[in-house]
Amino acid sequence: MRNLISLIVAVLAAIIAIPLLGAAAIFGGGNGTTCIPATTAPSASASAVPGPIGSGGPIPAFDGWDGEQLSHVATILTVGNTKAVPPWGWVVATATAMQESTLRNLAGGADDSIGLFQQRPSQGWGTPEQLRSPAYQAGKFFDKLLTVEGWQQMPLTQAAQKVQRSAYPDAYAKHTAEAIRLVSHVGAALELSTVGINPCSGVSAQGWTQPVHATVVSGFRTGSRPGHDGVDLGAARHTTIVAAASGTVERMRCNAIDTRTGGEWGCDRDGSPELTRGCGWYLDIAHPGGIVTRYCHMQTQPYVNVGDPVIAGQPIGEVGSTGHSSGPHLHFEVHLNSDSSSAGAVEPEGWMTAHGAPLGQ
Repeated sequence: MRNLISLIVAVLAAIIAIPLLGAAAIFGGGNGTTCIPATTAPSASASAVPGPIGSGGPIPAFDGWDGEQLSHVATILTVGNTKAVPPWGWVVATATAMQESTLRNLAGGADDSIGLFQQRPSQGWGTPEQLRSPAYQAGKFFDKLLTVEGWQQMPLTQAAQKVQRSAYPDAYAKHTAEAIRLVSHVGAALELSTVGINPCSGVSAQGWTQPVHATVVSGFRTGSRPGHDGVDLGAARHTTIVAAASGTVERMRCNAIDTRTGGEWGCDRDGSPELTRGCGWYLDIAHPGGIVTRYCHMQTQPYVNVGDPVIAGQPIGEVGSTGHSSGPHLHFEVHLNSDSSSAGAVEPEGWMTAHGAPLGQ
């Protein structure tokens, strides 16, 4: 299953790189960049799906999803928008309903589960009559989600599990990419901006985005630091770091060594430029085409694990100062030819600019 998910991510990454006419209008962007395409143009034989009351129009057909399912996505988005839930929450809710009911308003399920989110009267979600309403279930889901501290920085499956308490807590993750596509597609039809979708917002036509928005404070292999294989971005502690492009987590570890003893310094505390060597908490992401990106000095263990597929813009950790570091910042590297050693490193500022996501802005 993990290999299948990784393949899907790779395919989506390739799709992202294809510029689409009008994509800025679809995703609410004004800089001409694109993200995961909401849809291709429907065929002449495809029929539109009526939108919810007051939505302003029908929802264009979407391959693989029928009218009932698209209607339920529209309900989720409408309720989320009414409750002022950021669009990433719409993605979390949609992926949850995909897992729980395949986006259908089921009459029953395991134990006393009911409806779109398979919520249970015995667990205090509401009466059976109330839970037969998809809008009611979506509202209850969002009400609970908004009480979860830090949910917007969590991996989707963790945020969903905080609400649902499923017996299969990792099952939601596999729906992330398709949930983004559905939310983007239906959101466009409802004229709702999806710019706030974390794994989608600000992604260039080439499929890249800045890992953090911060000034470059130390460059690549400068005269004073010839062995500096990346750039340092001076973001504040706890700033969310996102994946610069879609791919698969290849490596994650704590790398902080005490230079005095050669023993472990640890990543439960800040490092030192004199007493510590290593990247601290860091991870590498392998991208299609043999590209690898590296993210160093994270505050805590990253949000993702080795083997996890990630989407461009997905939160993966937060800025810190672990390892060889004099203060909070993100050390960011780009490598080619699947070579994560110094020999494979390229100058990140030029690379990111050429791929539509210039650093330091």
